[in-house]
Amino acid sequence: MQPSPQSYWLASAPSFALGVADTPDGDYDVAIVGGGFTGLSAALALRERGASVALFEAGQVVGEASGRNGGQCNNGTHQDYGALVGQIGRDRAQAYYRAYVDAVDTIEATVRKYEIDCDFHRCGRLKIAAKPQHFAKIEKAYLLLKAEVDPNVELVTPDRIATEVRSKEFHGGLLQTTSAQMHVGRFGIALANAAAAQGAHIFEEAAVDGLSRAPDGRWLVSTTRGRVRAAQVLVATGGAAPQRPFRWFQRRMVAVGSFVIATEPLSPALIDELFPTRRNYVTSRVIGNFFRLTADDRLIFGGRARFALSDSKSDRKSGVILTSAMRRMFPQLDAVRVDHIWGGMIDLTADRLPRAGEQDGLFYAMAYSGHGVQMSVHMGQNMARYMGGDLSANPWADMPWPAIPGHLGKPWFLPMVGAWYKIQDALY
Repeated sequence: MQPSPQSYWLASAPSFALGVADTPDGDYDVAIVGGGFTGLSAALALRERGASVALFEAGQVVGEASGRNGGQCNNGTHQDYGALVGQIGRDRAQAYYRAYVDAVDTIEATVRKYEIDCDFHRCGRLKIAAKPQHFAKIEKAYLLLKAEVDPNVELVTPDRIATEVRSKEFHGGLLQTTSAQMHVGRFGIALANAAAAQGAHIFEEAAVDGLSRAPDGRWLVSTTRGRVRAAQVLVATGGAAPQRPFRWFQRRMVAVGSFVIATEPLSPALIDELFPTRRNYVTSRVIGNFFRLTADDRLIFGGRARFALSDSKSDRKSGVILTSAMRRMFPQLDAVRVDHIWGGMIDLTADRLPRAGEQDGLFYAMAYSGHGVQMSVHMGQNMARYMGGDLSANPWADMPWPAIPGHLGKPWFLPMVGAWYKIQDALY
């Protein structure tokens, strides 16, 4: 049997049945572009503040990055905290780190408030040293985090790593104990249902293809299904979106494929042997891997298998690479069947930090750089406050966001970036 090309999360989630079938028309307080976690979270928060909302999704809600990721909700920025302190100063680095801590809390609060059945739990995230020499850097990061910004971290020494995850390729790790995981497909559909139940008008298969200002200052939002007027617009889409109105954003982030596989359910004995603590795991390589177990005992295993865009051919090739990597790390999984192989697009900024704010009258929150599960939900809620005048709600305000030199929307340079990262992994 060939693996399914559908995301495990989307294949095992219910359908969204509350979308608006009518042609978009009329006036709204806010129009939202994008039906992922950011847009849906913002729509729900805006409706609870009394704003009328129209949300436009080019495909199906949660159908792109929000439903195609690894299902991890981790604390902390992508960058090494110490390096970030050196780049932007201690105060800002601490604020950004704590924004991610707050974002995981936002996920938990949302799950509890709306009684969402999505297997959310605080499992902890273990960053694993993929080479013996990587452990010294991990230990240094642990000491700095513990002293300055995160008391909920633990050091797993090389002699103890097998108590957490068993593989000859691992050499200790850093555990962030308050990180979490969830079923992102069920969470996303529940978020859409909650927003629709509160009165948000959610239009699927409605790509936004035009934005202009009317004489009275309101936005004219043109979609493939119809047109509305709105006092404010929130752009919550990605860099791969082909629509012309968003070229300013596309030039400032790089859309790159991220690829994932899901195995058949593993036996309890095999799980106890390989993953006794059932955490989120990520390796320390530049082109690393991430993995975790699902509630029904499948292993989700992913990473930047190839520096390429996601499409059916690229996903299949990447699935072969990921399967090989998984079995190299865990030879005990050699005979385990792979049931799902899929890809998705993530949006990277040059510094791997998100961006949110206002540009030429358009509000935006995007470019989560591979750490968007928690931050997208958090920023959707925060942007509802920010658009209402609470400027303190945006932790990413006032960050410069220059265009990437030579980048006009299509990432022609991905093969060269991938080759450079492979050299870094080989040398360090």
